[in-house]
Amino acid sequence: MYVAIWEFWHSKSWSYRFIRILVLATLGWWVISWSGMLVKAEIRWESEWPKTDFSQTAVDLNEIMSGGPPKDGIPAIDDPKFVSSEDADGWLDAREPVIVVQHQGHARAYPLQILIYHEIVNDTFRGLPISVTFCPLCNASIVFDRRVNGKLLDFGTTGKLRKSDLVMYDRQTESWWQQFIGACIVGEYMGTKLKEVPSQIVAYEDFKKAYPSGEILSKETGYRRSYGRNPYRGYDRIGDQPFLFTDPVDKRLPAMERVLGVIRKGRSRIYPYSELKERGVINDEFAGLPLVIIHDRSVLSVLDAGTIASSRLIPAANGFDRRIDDRVLNFELSGDNVIDRETGTQWNGLGQAVAGPLKGKHLIGIDAGAHFAFAWLAFRPDSEIYKGK
Repeated sequence: MYVAIWEFWHSKSWSYRFIRILVLATLGWWVISWSGMLVKAEIRWESEWPKTDFSQTAVDLNEIMSGGPPKDGIPAIDDPKFVSSEDADGWLDAREPVIVVQHQGHARAYPLQILIYHEIVNDTFRGLPISVTFCPLCNASIVFDRRVNGKLLDFGTTGKLRKSDLVMYDRQTESWWQQFIGACIVGEYMGTKLKEVPSQIVAYEDFKKAYPSGEILSKETGYRRSYGRNPYRGYDRIGDQPFLFTDPVDKRLPAMERVLGVIRKGRSRIYPYSELKERGVINDEFAGLPLVIIHDRSVLSVLDAGTIASSRLIPAANGFDRRIDDRVLNFELSGDNVIDRETGTQWNGLGQAVAGPLKGKHLIGIDAGAHFAFAWLAFRPDSEIYKGK
């Protein structure tokens, strides 16, 4: 085949010369057209986003692409309503994952079956203004404090992606923000980073057990959506490739493997769920921080079957500072329970001491999150990967 191509390309026959000229002209037209499309994309964005300051950009705009929906085509929830577990029990499966935010001894749960259709919830929880975000394509659930330089922001979806990750915008300046790293990449706030609020992913029944009076985000969002169904059916299979991701995939881990990432003092480390599943508990020290990763129990995947309630179970894990009252604890599994070796206290997946001498104590959550490996390594390629000892 290669010989035939060589002979064709170097033949002095006029017919072959004509075909070569036609091929080269076509390629040239395609390159010029594609370059024009890129320029037009920037011009179109400027016409679509007249308030956005495109003179301030931290990334190459050609890395940003349309994900399909237009601006606010995936609508953020700006007036969230909450219900009790008695109400949520009727529509939320016990093993479904919820994003949990704990603050001042209280907690709220944000079901992923709702976030998968909205991606952003702008909320104020006991005086703390937060944006709860979820990018299904990266499996990234991150909560941010939405105050910047003394100003209160609220966020929407641009309909754009970068490295397969949600690009948000603030409605005050229409600056664009990269959800995965919480940083402004285009506009007035360029270079500013949002402060992350620690959160955990646990099964709904575990949230309910830990916080019987806790509030759950209601399905009464003001929008008609098929909550409980998965619009990304089969997306999280380990052997699959990410959607609209044009970078080379880091070969150190399967692209769609879930990892728990930790950032501290300019360094980052990820803990593959394959390691967590084998061990259940990992005691570690990273950048001077003694931490524990607890794989408590499994949750249903929201990216597997067409109906979330019929999806397969996947591991759930969360990270905590393992110091209590200046004492470093070491954790292990005892049957199905997580205990510390020093006191024998039993702990749950939200970092609460539920039985034993330290009952009532609470581990401090660390800035960590469960994401797909490809996304974490795309944004933080220098990350260390934990390997079992």
